[in-house]
Amino acid sequence: MDGGGLPEIRSTCPYCGVGCGVLLRPDGQGGLAVRGDPEHPASFGRLCSKGSALAETTGLQHRLRAPQVNGQDAGWDETLQLVADRFSDTIATHGPDSVAFYVSGQLLTEDYYVANKLMKGFIGSANIDTNSRLCMASSVAGHKRAFGTDTVPGTYEDLDEADLVVLVGSNLAWCHPVLYQRLLAARKTRGTKIVVIDPRRTASCDGADMHLALQPGSDVALFNRLLVTLADAGKLDEAYGAHTQGLASALTAARRDDPAVTGLCPEEIATFCALWMQTEKVVTIYSQGVNQSTSGADKVNAILNCHLATGRIGKPGMGPFSVTGQPNAMGGREVGGLANMLACHLDLENADHRAAVQDFWQAPAMPKAAGLKAVDMFRAVENGQIKALWIIHTNPAVSMPEADRVRAAIANCAFTVVSDITGQTDTARLADVLLPATAWAEKDGTVTNSDRTISRQRSVLAAPGQARPDWDILAEVGRRMGHDRAFSYTHPAEIFREYAALSGLAGRFGRDFDISAFADLDAAAYAALAPTRWPVTKTRQGGRFFADGHFFHDDAKARILPVTYRPPAAKTGPRYPFRLNTGRLRDQWHTMTRTALSPRLSAHLPEPFVDIHPDDAARLTLAAADLVTLSSPTGRAILRARITETVQPGQVFASMHWTGETAPCARIDTLVAAATDPVSGQPESKASVVALARFDAAWYGFAVSARPMSLSSDYWAQARSARGYRAELAGTTPVTDWEAEARKLFSAPEAEAISIIDAGRASARILLHDKGVVLGALFVAPSPVALKRDYLTTVPGTDRIDALSGRPPADMPDPGPVLCSCLGIGINTILEAASTGTALTVDAIGEALGAGTNCGSCRPEIAALLQTIPRKEAAE
Repeated sequence: MDGGGLPEIRSTCPYCGVGCGVLLRPDGQGGLAVRGDPEHPASFGRLCSKGSALAETTGLQHRLRAPQVNGQDAGWDETLQLVADRFSDTIATHGPDSVAFYVSGQLLTEDYYVANKLMKGFIGSANIDTNSRLCMASSVAGHKRAFGTDTVPGTYEDLDEADLVVLVGSNLAWCHPVLYQRLLAARKTRGTKIVVIDPRRTASCDGADMHLALQPGSDVALFNRLLVTLADAGKLDEAYGAHTQGLASALTAARRDDPAVTGLCPEEIATFCALWMQTEKVVTIYSQGVNQSTSGADKVNAILNCHLATGRIGKPGMGPFSVTGQPNAMGGREVGGLANMLACHLDLENADHRAAVQDFWQAPAMPKAAGLKAVDMFRAVENGQIKALWIIHTNPAVSMPEADRVRAAIANCAFTVVSDITGQTDTARLADVLLPATAWAEKDGTVTNSDRTISRQRSVLAAPGQARPDWDILAEVGRRMGHDRAFSYTHPAEIFREYAALSGLAGRFGRDFDISAFADLDAAAYAALAPTRWPVTKTRQGGRFFADGHFFHDDAKARILPVTYRPPAAKTGPRYPFRLNTGRLRDQWHTMTRTALSPRLSAHLPEPFVDIHPDDAARLTLAAADLVTLSSPTGRAILRARITETVQPGQVFASMHWTGETAPCARIDTLVAAATDPVSGQPESKASVVALARFDAAWYGFAVSARPMSLSSDYWAQARSARGYRAELAGTTPVTDWEAEARKLFSAPEAEAISIIDAGRASARILLHDKGVVLGALFVAPSPVALKRDYLTTVPGTDRIDALSGRPPADMPDPGPVLCSCLGIGINTILEAASTGTALTVDAIGEALGAGTNCGSCRPEIAALLQTIPRKEAAE
């Protein structure tokens, strides 16, 4: 059965917060066909490279299929009783604040709701926080300070109607490609101007009219200068100003800031301010470059101040817009998944709000103060204050700042439960109890995207083994802790209805989040629920907020806050002279527990790297492809050097995806200090300080294998390939028997070997095969090995036992490294098409090959590649 006769089922992509719609068709054999949903209002059929490759990530080889206690399979009954008993006993002995939940934007809203209800209403602690603390907490804090609630004012349609879009700390082209392509389409139809504000030159700069490469952390000074310029030019909206308070104090503070701290020349700042001032329809999109800072909340408010002071908010084509990084980070914020929030945008420290929620839940106890935010939570685990910890669908042993310290804290916690789809993560390997949860395409529930649109994730595949939905696991633990009635759910529709009814209470308190029109939704209507933007009440659905000047503070006025520039917490100096910026890659996501399963996604940038400016590389005598040791006050990492002018002198960039499972020496958050914003509690992930030095290895290697390799060298990084796995290796200890090393590496002690070993030049090439079928090949040299790596990844499992040359046969096409992941098109293929002289533009390459025509996120790289081709001059 190929699934061709089965219907397509509408669902939502599980990656970023754009919330793209997908159409899923099971193939009848456990797999899926995936395409974009042309009717979904967030994406209209578009998918990025990651969404396009979803079908490659639903395999079951890595899945956790049964509960485990101390590494041994166990039954659900005994395991959940153990969890309930250990949490109950800990609470009885040490109080409710001795336990904690650390949850994730991967959870569906229904899962999040049950977790929040259990912790805050029935355990009686606010010690539930989410990995959204690491990416969106500053935006939440800024919204609440300005608006009174965590409200996203605008919608995606504003990108279609804006005349100026400012991207602040957002590489939209790589991190939210579908929105970026929507923005480029608007530029094509209406001439929208694009400004990128980012210390680093990113792919988003390719389509920009201006790039302001400011110094890290100086955004407040820039937007304060914009506010002052607007005021001095008489461009503030006095009528709208009647709906705000605080402008005079904000201007006084703004005038104190010196824009020179941005590192921008006065002419650049003046040009930007003039463009913003003269363009009424302006949208400011911001993301992690703003949020992940010890002044993140102030950065958000500096942006909001400019929109509020000019009244450019809540109207078509106008407003600040925070783009989120997870599929349900917004849903988590709405249900109160952060330690300092109640459900439905109610305030934890408001006695009336607490009483209303407690009464609605019929809860025995409610916390009166905020719980521990993420960094503080793991400090409390470290010092023994938290004695029972439940981690759900997240990997804090990798993703938290000072990750080595967090890993040790989790390992030493008295009782740790991890719910996940796999036991093969850095965090899951530390658990006392592992609970197998359902994955995307098996889950059934709702998510909320960045513009407040609620969409359904639908189950289309059977759960493997004994895996269960998260809401079901949490609810059963709640019942086993003695709260049968409160957690008697049998279907996610029941949870959604309860949540919608609770939002009606928030509406009666005058809050923004109200979906009470869904409170009577029956199972059939829930199953058929179409994407819907909140609020959803009897009198209103969707739309924008704040055009009417009504806000959610007690006096209904917005706050324009006085904020001033504060430098990053860590200071560069002789010992740590470089500023480290961290971020995402185009084709990977978070800690790669899903994307690393896809050979297509792993092909683009298969190894961890650090971007270094040429001037710095020359001073340190580093060359491209050298391995580099990065050290900070909190940790150490080894990465491959990329020499590039996309970073400024004195700054380096590294991605945050690699883990102990894929590249143990590249766990980048070991380098990041746990300095946090005093308001939001969000860590400063983009401004730590590091030192760089060449990693002098005795040997360097590259290997391909049909199976996962047994890797143990000082440096290694392993990635999926189309025919198995590829790995980069290096070691500081000389190896005397490379054939024996290869047999150990490929777990093939009896395989036949073909070897070329030159002891004098310290090089070796070994291919192992079984009756002519290649099992693996290892290439070793005293310096980084020059090979046709992408060809070699096609060798395992074939009869090409002549592959030790490291090059493809003359009659075999060599597409080169993959550039367009959506269609698997390599650099050499693009260069060959361009060499004809007829495909010398990005659009022409798209017409000839299809590259860049799906999600478009590779278009900047295609443009850069085409610029390297010499143009033939006409004969005189």
